[in-house]
Amino acid sequence: MKRSTSLDRIRSATEPFDILVVGGGATGLGAAVDAAARGHRVALIEQDDFAKGTSSRSTKLVHGGVRYLRQGNISLVLEALRERGRLARNAPHLVHDMAFVIPSYKWWEGPFYGVGMKVYDQLAGKLGLNPSRVLSREETLELIPTVEPENLTGGVSYHDGQFDDARLAVNLAQTAYELGAAVLNYCRCVGLVKEKGIVTGVLARDMESGEELTIKARSVINATGVFVDDIRQFDEKGGKRLVAVSQGIHLVLPKAFLPGNTAIMVPKTADGRVLFAVPWRDCVVVGTTDTPVSGESLEPRALDEEREFVMSHARRYLAKDPSDSDVLSIFAGLRPLVKSGDASNTAALSRDHTILVSNSGLITITGGKWTTYRKMAEDVIDHAETVAGLDDIRCQTETMHIHGWTRAEIREKNLQPYGSDALPLGELIRTDPALAQKVHPALPYQQGEVVWGVRNEMARTVEDVLARRTRSLILNARVSIEAAPLVARLMATELGKDEAWQAEQVAAYTAIARGYVFSDPASHAAPAKPEPGAEPAKAQFD
Repeated sequence: MKRSTSLDRIRSATEPFDILVVGGGATGLGAAVDAAARGHRVALIEQDDFAKGTSSRSTKLVHGGVRYLRQGNISLVLEALRERGRLARNAPHLVHDMAFVIPSYKWWEGPFYGVGMKVYDQLAGKLGLNPSRVLSREETLELIPTVEPENLTGGVSYHDGQFDDARLAVNLAQTAYELGAAVLNYCRCVGLVKEKGIVTGVLARDMESGEELTIKARSVINATGVFVDDIRQFDEKGGKRLVAVSQGIHLVLPKAFLPGNTAIMVPKTADGRVLFAVPWRDCVVVGTTDTPVSGESLEPRALDEEREFVMSHARRYLAKDPSDSDVLSIFAGLRPLVKSGDASNTAALSRDHTILVSNSGLITITGGKWTTYRKMAEDVIDHAETVAGLDDIRCQTETMHIHGWTRAEIREKNLQPYGSDALPLGELIRTDPALAQKVHPALPYQQGEVVWGVRNEMARTVEDVLARRTRSLILNARVSIEAAPLVARLMATELGKDEAWQAEQVAAYTAIARGYVFSDPASHAAPAKPEPGAEPAKAQFD
């Protein structure tokens, strides 16, 4: 996947694309894959890097949503469970079965949650994972020995899926690219093109070169997550805002706090959400919150009350209380929730996806979650075909393999998320002994992965590599800062950049990564992110 090739596909277009997608997160990438798989001519632009925002900041779960079952939203749970099964088949290199335990501290909780999880199993049908069961106190402690034992009466086990969100986003971009789509990161929509009041394309800016691009299309899809209202303002200035923004945060702890392969799920916290403690990449991800926030940002920061909320729950349910110094990283993500009545209670707002078509033909899709990205894409491309006057073509993605698909065993743990790319990546690493060295002794990633990310995955900045092509920033924020100079040197060699670029990249990454360090005051303020091109000190937030 070459950025220059996608840029050439856009520049050389002699007729409008059938479908142009604005937004390179889960929803936009899924739409691009779906449209390209149907044989349409497709372009996708993303203002930053793929999955820069919400789509790389999830709880890393592919799940039906136990809390929606409790709310009675059976249709959403049913759809999500079906999509969970499809994603496990279409990307088995990324989606894995994970056991969860709901610990019980009151006599009635085991039977109560046991019945609920049996309903969860039945809704999954043929696409289900392993069945749930009620556990004794001894069985619960055997599965999660570090759970708080005081007053523990037992538990309920069930199964859901786990994945790497940013890696799946890269794989979707690669899939769309291989199907002929022009997929371009660091290309910002700065306006809409209209003819006789109808949207016929977008005005865009290549953030690396500053080049202004006019991209014509028969239909335009606004899939920009929490930023959808900004794009809608280009269409209808002063229009009513569609989205309320909710923030969720996660803490990352060392594996010792939950040493097995079983996750903990707390079904109801003080703010009405479920809370997870999930083993992931030899660490433990604990979250999440549901906090209304007033604005959108590419780099949201955890609020003090959110930090305290998650830490207090971690201490309540783990036998060993984590201290601030134990936290390896803290990250925040923003959810786009469709407004409905009182937007102050985001826990009550809809998680279903919504599709709107404006009078000018601009298609906006928002809401939803990673698990249902494929169905969201199917629905929005059905709409786009109608708006563009294209032939109705049946969706092809229910059983379509995503780039990287393999069921082969990959011995190198750090290469497992690459799936079928692990073989050529491994060959690249073997060609040069230096590439086999780690980017940092405390991180699992090899230097060859940096080179691979630049050459084949459109990584353009140090942050792209440390935050999303690898997950160094999430696994250990402080250590990732120490790795940044080496990563910058490797990238500079590949991209033909000088020492000044390296210094700017390291400084920019350090400013961002400090916000992921739990005890660092910088984590309370969102820094500006530099552009990946000639002047990386410029802010990139609009």
